[in-house]
Amino acid sequence: MHRDKTKVVRIGDVVIGGGNPILIQSMTNTKTQNAAATIAQIKRLEAAGCEIIRCTVPDMEAAQAIALIKKEIVIPLVADIHFDYKMAIAAMENGADKIRINPGNIGSREKVAEVVKVAKERAIPIRVGVNSGSLEKELVERYHGVTAEGIVESALDKVHIIEDLGYDNMVISIKSSDVMMCVRAHELLAGRTQYPLHVGITESGTVTSGNIKSAVGLGIILNQGIGDTIRVSLTGDPVEEIKSAKLILRTLGLRKGGIEVVSCPTCGRTNIDLIGLANQVENMVQGYDLDIKVAVMGCAVNGPGEAKEADIGIAGGIDEGLLIKKGEIIKKVPERELLNTLKHELDNWK
Repeated sequence: MHRDKTKVVRIGDVVIGGGNPILIQSMTNTKTQNAAATIAQIKRLEAAGCEIIRCTVPDMEAAQAIALIKKEIVIPLVADIHFDYKMAIAAMENGADKIRINPGNIGSREKVAEVVKVAKERAIPIRVGVNSGSLEKELVERYHGVTAEGIVESALDKVHIIEDLGYDNMVISIKSSDVMMCVRAHELLAGRTQYPLHVGITESGTVTSGNIKSAVGLGIILNQGIGDTIRVSLTGDPVEEIKSAKLILRTLGLRKGGIEVVSCPTCGRTNIDLIGLANQVENMVQGYDLDIKVAVMGCAVNGPGEAKEADIGIAGGIDEGLLIKKGEIIKKVPERELLNTLKHELDNWK
């Protein structure tokens, strides 16, 4: 598998690559200059399971805010830099654990060299990021449009610039909103580099469409053994990105832990508010550090059997339901008590 062979890179207190666990990343959507708001959002993300956070650094005020933010958070912070190499240097001087740059848009080779010099002195990794939307004109012309091959060539060109400056502490990120182009690009890149890869489907859309695109794209890429960190990019609350990333990794068998909720799609046999109940259960279980499966089923046809296959489950009847635990029916309870009954069992799980 590709990720077993990638270079090990340290980002703050965590390591990626070399077969280490795939880590979940997100990006703040607050103004980084507003340190208090950014810290508050990062703490919410930490609580949800975010393991690396990226913040944009568009100006010196944002770069200086990194020092304040770093004092209050636990997870590593990546500074996202565009256009101004001085922001990359300032971000590192203020404590960024990694910087994300596109060497093609921060100026001359001399400016890139200044960034690399500081990164080398501080042992700070550089994430080289290339998006399909910013592909160089000459590559678009050579490949007759934006293609996976062009994206890969662009990324490796940027990597070679930094390598030529004597630095190899890097992570590569190539992204496209075209899911299958993104998949193909990662397949090509994985065979041509040993740097860790940060994987995501960029500009994937709202929570609904973005989740579907990300699940398809990341699922294909990760299942081939490609990818060392991931982000599910959604237009919405970044906490939703963490929930989705965790579920994608668990579904692929790449991460253990956390409660898995299974629920039936409902049909005309359902006699309880299963949709509302299932959503309440899914929200409730976020706060438990248990590696179990919870079933929320709607009727007497398949419900009891499916619930018995889970560690614990509730199966609806007519205005009531069964509590089933480790394959055994424990008791029958009124519909209004099902959620609290399940919560009590989880609170006292052994």
